Amino acid sequence: MEKFIVHGGKTLSGSVNISGSKNASLPILAATLLTREQCVIRRVPDVSDTNYMLQILQNLGAEVERASGNVVIRCEKLRGHEAPYDLVRKMRASVCVMGPLLARHNRADVSLPGGCVIGDRPIDLHLRGLQGLGAEARVEGGNVHLEARYGLSGSEIDMSGKHGATVLGTDNVMMAAVLAKGTTVITGAACEPEVVDLANFLNAMGAKIRGAGTPRIEIEGVAELGGVEHTVIPDRIEAGTFLVAGAIAAKDRITVNRVDPEHLSVVTDVLRRCGCPIEANGSSLTVGRAAKPVGANITTEPYPGFPTDMQAQMCSLFATTPGTSVVRDTIFPQRFMHAAEMKRMGADIEVTDGTAVIHGVERLSAAPVMASDLRASAALVLSALAAKGSTEISRVYHIDRGYEHIDEKLIGLGAEIERLPA
Repeated sequence: MEKFIVHGGKTLSGSVNISGSKNASLPILAATLLTREQCVIRRVPDVSDTNYMLQILQNLGAEVERASGNVVIRCEKLRGHEAPYDLVRKMRASVCVMGPLLARHNRADVSLPGGCVIGDRPIDLHLRGLQGLGAEARVEGGNVHLEARYGLSGSEIDMSGKHGATVLGTDNVMMAAVLAKGTTVITGAACEPEVVDLANFLNAMGAKIRGAGTPRIEIEGVAELGGVEHTVIPDRIEAGTFLVAGAIAAKDRITVNRVDPEHLSVVTDVLRRCGCPIEANGSSLTVGRAAKPVGANITTEPYPGFPTDMQAQMCSLFATTPGTSVVRDTIFPQRFMHAAEMKRMGADIEVTDGTAVIHGVERLSAAPVMASDLRASAALVLSALAAKGSTEISRVYHIDRGYEHIDEKLIGLGAEIERLPA
């Protein structure tokens, strides 16, 4: 394992390029199982989650080549329909191979990924959707067994849940439905840009999908899909993280390149309310520190609401913003493990029932802290940028799951970070 040593007090300047979306790449990689022809996917981020997904595909028999952000996959001859626990346990998103395997083989055996440090994230909606297409499902010995003896047939499926639509569940049903007989209508569908990117990828393969990006998606099943070349959308969460880094530590302003400003509008709106200067120029955003910073109240919601994947980073900004800010997470109410670690650095945060009340302090101070999940680890790095002294952050394998070389990118902006053996 490795750790970061972040030497605080350095100001940031210059520009940074945002990588392709991790959350878009994973289902797109899984969707290559739907065709025997070659697929070329560009701007796949070099993070551990995409590496695990490629290992799963290779275990299933796919031929995989990877170089400089480009991945070439050919799933002509698959060895089976089983995704084993020793690979699945490393990444929850691996459950998105269920839909493609079921569509390709009429059967899928996928191990449950196990618990999640940010709370229970069940796959019941995934199974409900796939059963709606005609699959029989049973959970036994920690494995999900899916079988469609007579093939998959289109149906109307409601994917809404108590915390809103499920992104991966929508992806799974969409991928299974593209090869099903007849027409499938998904209501209560997730509207995230990553779902739209997957639909665009599938349509380029020959699928017939309409309505992606809205709560109602219509899918007309086709007999087969072909190969395609596709470029993954920019990672809006990585972009948002660097915007917050600029809001915390920019000398003047920093420029965040290769972004889609529309995907980030809810984040930039909050930063503007906090007093941060932000300007958009094509596929770039510039951000600086607020002359007179003020706090804000935010509530996480499904897209286009404020993303749960950005609440931890905003907590880092609010920790040194004068006044009181309130952050409520309705998607994952338990997703505040970073709060206890930030309190070790001097932050004034109290968390109750999925809501954090943050009273801004003048400055944080360095302390040994431990990352607990992907976004919490990013929040600790952001907090350390402007803290007094050198902060040691352990278990940074969490941040490597979803940020491509975040330490190198921050160093390029002027931060002083060391990656060392733990």
